[in-house]
Amino acid sequence: MFNDLLQIAMIISTVILALLTVELKDLLHAAVCLCGMCITIGALFWLLNAPYVSVFQLLVYAGAVIVLFIAAVMLTKREEET
Repeated sequence: MFNDLLQIAMIISTVILALLTVELKDLLHAAVCLCGMCITIGALFWLLNAPYVSVFQLLVYAGAVIVLFIAAVMLTKREEET
């Protein structure tokens, strides 16, 4: 019972973070929401007894890809907003 409720909570948080990733105007905040979404997907895989997939989800997507996104956002020059 508790496992089912935890899975439902993870699914809801994954959907909310995915929507925030698409809808946020600031690219850095969108990248952080994408990282949170990747972490919750990794946790979902762990809850579904797929630890191998979960570890690769966390290492490849939440680790490497998000670091590249954040580095690209930080290296781009932004216009001053008034």
